[in-house]
Amino acid sequence: MPGLTIRQYGDPVLKERAREVENIDGAVASLVDSMIETMYAAPGTGLAANQVGVQRRIFVYDVGDGPKIVINPRIVESEGEWVYDEGCLSVPGLTWEIVRPNTVHLVGLDLDGNEISTEGSELEGRVFQHELDHLDGILLVERLDDAQRKDALRILRSRSMDLRPSDPDGLSKLLKL
Repeated sequence: MPGLTIRQYGDPVLKERAREVENIDGAVASLVDSMIETMYAAPGTGLAANQVGVQRRIFVYDVGDGPKIVINPRIVESEGEWVYDEGCLSVPGLTWEIVRPNTVHLVGLDLDGNEISTEGSELEGRVFQHELDHLDGILLVERLDDAQRKDALRILRSRSMDLRPSDPDGLSKLLKL
């Protein structure tokens, strides 16, 4: 499955909650390999399966110490608060300051079906939360305050209509007609 396509904002698959993985088999291992390749090619620090159109609860990530995967992830504890400029491969080129818990405790399974339990702080904890949001059908645009969301939606709407950022309402196109 090399060369997976990352789904972009507006694709309905990104708004759906992904289903649990019931059998960890060769198909899952192949998907994970392709996801890691796609994440690095993007480049990104994390990628959820539904971002490549697969509705299963799997994400891959690398915060600097090699690729890791989590199957059927759950956050069981969180604490603190950390504001960080966050971006997304499904909303390329845009970032926003988003407040999230600083430290989270994540549980799930590895590729061998073994239970994993890990604590992530700052960037790693943020990646866990961001990718789990994807698997729950939540995009980072939904984490923005009202003013940020309004600006973000204006930019995303202009992108979907292929308008220049300097002309988000498309009026200059109309004037040329």
